[in-house]
Amino acid sequence: MEDGALAKVEELALKKWGILRDNPVRFILRSMLAAMFIGFGVIVAFKTGNYFYLEHSPFAYPLAALTFGAAIILIYYGGGDLFTGNTFYFSLASLRGSIPWKETLRIWGFSYLGNALGAGAFALLILATGLYHDASVNGFLLSVVDKKMNTPGLELFFRAILCNWLVCMAFFIPMKLQGDGAKMFAMMLFVFCFFISGYEHSIANMCTFAIALVLNHPGTISWAGVFHNLIPVTIGNMIGGGVMMGVLYSYLNGGASSGKAG
Repeated sequence: MEDGALAKVEELALKKWGILRDNPVRFILRSMLAAMFIGFGVIVAFKTGNYFYLEHSPFAYPLAALTFGAAIILIYYGGGDLFTGNTFYFSLASLRGSIPWKETLRIWGFSYLGNALGAGAFALLILATGLYHDASVNGFLLSVVDKKMNTPGLELFFRAILCNWLVCMAFFIPMKLQGDGAKMFAMMLFVFCFFISGYEHSIANMCTFAIALVLNHPGTISWAGVFHNLIPVTIGNMIGGGVMMGVLYSYLNGGASSGKAG
């Protein structure tokens, strides 16, 4: 039933693979761009939410979740390359025989590296703007980061599975829709769902952590906390995209392929 959309996913994976083979630097830059787009979403979300956080309003998190949707629009239309989406695209392409698994693992590594570099670069840009020099605007962001870095690893793992399942659906469902308005609404709705639910997205966390670390932050926010969060979250995201999307939809649609591995 999803053959048409899956063919588009496979075609997109092949296109991305072609970019990496032809010009790895271009692929890394696209991955950096995706993280920076998420960085824009992080800033908008936490600046918006902070106004309500300062007033102890219950609307802080819902408004942040709503405005964070700008990030997925930027990635979808701006041409960024996101690790979490690639866990779905390339697992599906490998299962359908169009891309070797060793190349899928290589692509995941390159996109994750590029996303990390982009997160760090964006944090330095934000630091240079001076927008967060006033500690009063940091409260909401730092409180969320503190919780993320001190949540038990097993909980983070399962939150990450659910997160990337939803995020991949946010890219997959619009492939079956007509018109940019419907696509943007669907994408923002799914992103709102993952954000408001408290799920964990490795690249969004990278960007948020990078920004928090360059600001004046409490001792509970640290590099140890970064690894405590990102290791289980990254693994969980891979299962959410690779198994809950790639394996499941490949099986449901008979594993048919439109191409061959090269």
